[in-house]
Amino acid sequence: MLPELRDILLLDIETVANQHDYHALDERLKAQWARKAAFHKRDSDLTDEEIYHERAGIFAEFGKIVCVAVGKFCDDENGQLMLRTKAYYGHDEKELLQEFKGMLTKTDQSTIRLCAHNGKEFDFPYLCRRMLINGIALPHALNIAGRKPWEINHVDTMELWKFGDYKNFTSLDLLAAIFNIPSSKNDMDGSQVNAVYYKDNNLEKIKDYCLRDVSVLAEVFLKLRGITLETSLAVQTA
Repeated sequence: MLPELRDILLLDIETVANQHDYHALDERLKAQWARKAAFHKRDSDLTDEEIYHERAGIFAEFGKIVCVAVGKFCDDENGQLMLRTKAYYGHDEKELLQEFKGMLTKTDQSTIRLCAHNGKEFDFPYLCRRMLINGIALPHALNIAGRKPWEINHVDTMELWKFGDYKNFTSLDLLAAIFNIPSSKNDMDGSQVNAVYYKDNNLEKIKDYCLRDVSVLAEVFLKLRGITLETSLAVQTA
């Protein structure tokens, strides 16, 4: 395995609204959500409640994490590069975050490089905020307070693709399409996670989707680093 892949820990998170029912929010949070929702109404006729069900999950203050999937490059018995994946998921957010943190603390956090797509704008800060809300001390790999930019071992595939151009958002699915990598959006996409969780009560489906995203992320990362495989990347899930 190439040395540059040894310390990469790929990750993806899936999030939903913190409450199934908007009316379950206390009055103080409803007032705060009304301010947040005002920025998303624009010319629409959507109510605060409708916007809550559509968008609350993307805000750490109003959402929660239901799955964290991770992936690590390794060599198989034949010396071929492969990917090992694992998902931390459940209805108890604090418990899954503690399990995820436990995994991180078993690694050398001084060298581990967390990698996600749009991770610097979404996954990493969301994880930090939800850990603090749940009373969990941040692990070194996520705690960037007081650290210089070159001391932060975070890799963002969207940032890699920008090459210094900050005008546009490029989705992981678009990068997968242009690099001819099979999509992870086989039977659902990110916009459906909240409904699959609350209406369908299908956390397993969300977990599988999150794991597929990590596999796609791994292949996109290899493409962006100019690493070509002789065979397709094998995936083993714990």
